[in-house]
Order: sequence, then C-alpha cells, then structure tokens
Amino acid sequence: MATIEEKNQLISTPENQMATLEEKNRLITPPEYQMVTLEEKNQLVAALEYQMTTLEENSRSTHGPETQPSKRRKRKSMVWEHFTIETLSSDCRRAFCKQCRQSFAYSMGSKVSGTSHLKRHIAKGTCLALLNNQGNRQTPGSPTMNGNSNMSDPPRRRCRSRNSASISFDLDHFRQKIARMMIMHDYPLHMVEHPGFVNFVKSLEPRYDMMSFNTVQGDCISGYLREKQKVMKFIECLPGRVCLTLNVWTSSQSLSYVFITGHFIDGDWKPQRRILNVLMEPYPNSDAALSHAVASCLSDWSLEGKLFSITFNHPVGEPGRENLRSLLCVKDPLIINGQLLFGNCSAHALSSFAKDVLWEGREIIKKVRYSVKYVKTTESHEQKFRELKQQLQVPSEKGLSLDNQAQWNTTYQMLVAASELKEVFSCLDTSDPNYKEAPSMEDWKRVGIMCTYLKPLFDAANFLASRTGPTQNTFFHEVWKMHDLYHSITSHGDPFVIGLAEIMQEKMDKYLKECILALAIVVVMDPRFKMKLIEFSFLRFYGEEAGKYVRIIDGGLHKLFLEYVRLPLPLTSAYAEDGNFENNTKTEEISDNGLTDCDVYVETTSQNTKSELEQYLEESLLPRHQEMDVLKWWEENKLKYPTLSKMARDILTMQVSTAEPDTVFDTEIKELDSYRSSLRPETVEALVCAKDWLRYGSEASTEVSNALAEVKGLGS
Repeated sequence: MATIEEKNQLISTPENQMATLEEKNRLITPPEYQMVTLEEKNQLVAALEYQMTTLEENSRSTHGPETQPSKRRKRKSMVWEHFTIETLSSDCRRAFCKQCRQSFAYSMGSKVSGTSHLKRHIAKGTCLALLNNQGNRQTPGSPTMNGNSNMSDPPRRRCRSRNSASISFDLDHFRQKIARMMIMHDYPLHMVEHPGFVNFVKSLEPRYDMMSFNTVQGDCISGYLREKQKVMKFIECLPGRVCLTLNVWTSSQSLSYVFITGHFIDGDWKPQRRILNVLMEPYPNSDAALSHAVASCLSDWSLEGKLFSITFNHPVGEPGRENLRSLLCVKDPLIINGQLLFGNCSAHALSSFAKDVLWEGREIIKKVRYSVKYVKTTESHEQKFRELKQQLQVPSEKGLSLDNQAQWNTTYQMLVAASELKEVFSCLDTSDPNYKEAPSMEDWKRVGIMCTYLKPLFDAANFLASRTGPTQNTFFHEVWKMHDLYHSITSHGDPFVIGLAEIMQEKMDKYLKECILALAIVVVMDPRFKMKLIEFSFLRFYGEEAGKYVRIIDGGLHKLFLEYVRLPLPLTSAYAEDGNFENNTKTEEISDNGLTDCDVYVETTSQNTKSELEQYLEESLLPRHQEMDVLKWWEENKLKYPTLSKMARDILTMQVSTAEPDTVFDTEIKELDSYRSSLRPETVEALVCAKDWLRYGSEASTEVSNALAEVKGLGS
C-alpha cells in the first residue's frame, strides 16, 4: 500500500510536488476557471483536503489489525462559518479566515489547537474585513457556492459568547436605553453628538450610528408618554382623593415653572407621590397664574371630582386665593367652600420667619461671620483660638463653621456655636491686634435673642426634613410651640427685641389664620389626640374665647363628614376600597335606589344611633407615649368606621410642606439650570416627570426582587 506522500504524488505532477498551495489549486483547476473567487478556491482546497484525509485513513487501516478505523467527527463550532482548514504539509494544517485570509494554528501532527483563538479573532473585532462588512449592515453568514447568502436558509446556531459579532443589533432597544440613561442621570441631550461619547459607544458597539439631538429628544418624550399611561392607570384605580403641591421655580430667562406633585394613599393604605406636571408660567405673580396651572393638571389627569386640597410654596395674594377657592368649589364641591385650601407651604413659611429674624440682626451677623472666618481660614489663628479656649476652660463642644447663606439653618448653627464661645472671641480681641470688628457684649446678647427665636423654627423645620410619612397630625404641636414662645418673650424695653417680637407675632397669627382649620382637622384624625389637643391648645392661648374657636373646628369637621355621607355609594363601597371601579354603575343601581338622601337624613336625625364621627370622638384616647402609624390604625378600623375611615384617609393625604427634605432650609426659590431653560417646555416636563416615575418603578422592582429573595431563603 502506498504511503500518503505517494498518493499525493498521484494527485499532483512530480515536478510540482513542492509547489505552494496556490500552485496546487492552479493544477487542479482548468485555466478558464483560474479567476474564481476566494471562496470557491477555499472550497476546492477543502475538497482536496477531504480526499487526502480519506486516503490517509485508508492507509492507516492497512497497517494491521491493531489499528481501528476512526470515524470523522462533524465540526459543530460556529467558527467554521468564518474559517477554512488548509493543509500546508503532511503534519501541518492551518485555519484561514475567510474574510482577511489571516492564518492560525490548527493542527501539528497529532496535536490539535482547538477553536478558542479562532473565536477571539471573530468576536473581539480583530478581523477588519469582518468589521467592514458589519458597517455595511451585513451579518456574517455561510455563503453558498456562488458567494451569495441565501436568505431563505434557516438560521444557523449562534456562538454562545455575549460579545460574538453574530449577535443581532436592535437599534430601537439601543435608543430606548440611551433615552433612559439621559432621563435618569440628567445628562444633556446634546451629549449624543459629542465626539467623545460617539467614540466610546462605537468602541462597545461598532454598528452604532451617531444619534442627533432631535432623535434623542423624541425618544425621551416617547418614553415619557409610555410611563404616563402607566401612572394614569394607577391614579384611575385610587380608592381616595388626590392632594396637590405646587412648587414655583425660576429660570435664567425670567420665566417660571410650576412643578405640580400629586399625593395620595393607595389601596394598601401606603402614601404615594408622583410629579404630574411641569408647566411654564410666564407671569407667576398674576392672580390667575396658579389657577391656570391647577386647571391644566385637573384636565390632563382627569382629576375632576378627585381633588381634595392644594399646598403651594409661592406667595399668593387674596385675589389669587379666591380664584383657587372658586376653582376648587366648581371642580369639586366636597371641599367645604375651599376652607381646606392651604395658604402656604409650612417649610416656606418657616424660612420666611427665619429670614425676617436674620434680616433684623444682619449687621451683628456680619461681625460674627467675620470673626468665624478670621479664626477658620488661618491655621495659626485657629491654633491660638484653641489655646485660649483651653485657658478659659470653656465647656462648649461645638465647632466653628462658616454658614451657607442659601440655607438659614447653617447661619443659625454658626450663631449658636459662636455664642457659646463669645468669651474666647472677647479674649482674642484683646490679645490679637489684627482681629478687628469683634462683636461687643451687647451684640452677643442680641445673638442670643436671635437664637431664641430661631430655635423653634429650626426644630420645626428639622421635623419636616426628617419625616418620611405623613407629618400633619403632629406638626400642629410644633406650630403651637412657636406660637406660645413668640407671645411669651418679654422685651425688657430693648427696641431690637420689641421690633423682632412684633414681626414674629404678626406673621405667626397670619399663618395660623390661613391654615388652622386644616392643621386642626388632621390632629382630630389621630386617635391619640382627637379634639383634646385642640381644646387644650386653644384654651392655653385664647383663654375664655377658646370655646368659639373650638366650635369652628368642630363645625367644619361635622360638615365635612356629612359631605362624605352624601357621597354616591360606589365611591364608599368595598369595590372602591380595592380600586375596582368596573362595576360601579351596576352597584349603584342595586344598592342605592335613590335613597342616598334618606341615608343622610337617618345619619343626622337619629336619636338612638350616633354617627361614626361622634362614636369616634367619644371613645377613649389611645396611649400617647408610643409611636403609632395612624394610617395603619385607620386601615385596621375601616370596618368599624366605613365612612369616617375614608374621610380620614383623604385628610391624612394633605401636605403641610411642598419642599423636599434637602430643601426645607432653603432661603431662595429654586432655579432651573440654564441648559434645561434652553429646552422646550414640553421637553422639560417630559424629562422631570419621567425621571420621577422611573425612580418609583426602580424602587418597586427592588422591592419585588427583595421579596423573591426572601421567599427563596424561606424555601431553602
């Protein structure tokens, strides 16, 4: 039997036994076909390789009985769609890339190199010819004998590598991810046109085409509209009413933007909030400005008949408040003639009070600020100050720090720390000739007065900033502590104290007049206080006239309860409790029968049966010393108080503040940055609202994931 070399000689002529692979192909192929494509050459070489392999196997089978015939294994790896194997010598075969013709080791004798290095050549983008084909939107496939891809062929099994060049590129999905990134992280939309961003994305996905500003802006608005549909379905199924907060922002273009946030309690009795609208308002100080914003929100979200109250941070004159009351009464007659309309945001009111105090002492504060700056900005001065403090044995543990004049709490903390170290500053004044403009002892006395006025404001604002749940039921007490303090401070004939006291008492009385009904009704819904805290607080301040003001609160409470009794039964049924309104019409036909007015008559005239409100008020108070979730208590007692629990749910939805926790101490109105001010108002609304909605969606996904993890943990 001839050896493999002799058989190869049968295929090729003797004078060409050492010819190159290209020369062998010419010998096999007739002259008229020598211009065939590279693919056809590879296929011819593969055919030759197969003949050689077959001859080699036949040769091995004749060597003896101990040699077993080996079955040729079919190559399954996807890399063979991109590579061919070519034999260079009797014991050396190499893999050639079909695209760039680069060769790689495949086998040397009996040692086979595998396919990992071949996969890397395709998947890592090393093959430039393959990348060029991808740039032409051509996905690498297995060509037919004539070099053209047959689109009717079934798809081949793809490589499992995530980075494989064969993975399809979904442009729509990619654009949605870009838009989501822009929204979530407040990136400027023009970033998609920046060369650095384009180069970075192309390094990850070479098939990426640069997006324009208009494209990503449209994608962001499309994402906003998709999320809006989800929020609208969520609000449609709410069992209770919605309370709105309005925040007015300024911009560098002398235009204002009204941020409208909806607050509500869901079917699980959990407080929820969503930013509903961001509306540009060119004339925010006009009497109809906020009324226009509220009307747009009600129409946009179909909230007619669902609105309960409004809280706003922008000062509104009496004509503006009348416009709002008229709007509320027309859109929703439930709100007792607009009496529950909050005149001002409590955080904004506290900041206004604090700014008045700081303005009255502005000259003294300048001296204190200079003193703190003198000590803190030079290491030698600070070292000398510490030495004086140790010599005088001042017990204060507070450290000096300069204030941020955009947040009044930092000024208050600076004054408190400096006041406790006033002896050290006085000693520094006598020992350091470079220290000038030191506060006098009279100045330090007035610093103490300012701190006395600022402390209850600081405590109340801290209360708002630190609470995440409903704060209305306990904020009433914080307000009355300030009220008592400001009316109890004696002036001792000091003009500074007299002027400060008059200003604070006037502002506090005006604030209470505007919001006392809303603050008090919320307190009544707390089973630890009910009417008792109202009676105690009014008696302490109003004295003999306390009864008149208590009757105002009691009358408003009973009037509101009767309006809830008059509600159509579908809104107060078990279906509404679960957010299921599909069968409301049928339920009304069955259970109402036109007898709603009779129910009201029975509720108000029955001699033997007390109303739910009266039963609730007459029951004993719950212990006050323990922390309590008031919403949870009403959820647990909704069967005992079916109508009153719905009223309590809506009352506890009201907001005493429009400010986020990190903005409670701000002294300036928030300003929209210059970039967003340059965008269209519709785009600004889409970016702000979509970010808020996506954030709550992420939190919900996290909660679901955590719940699933807990279930798996229990199962294991």
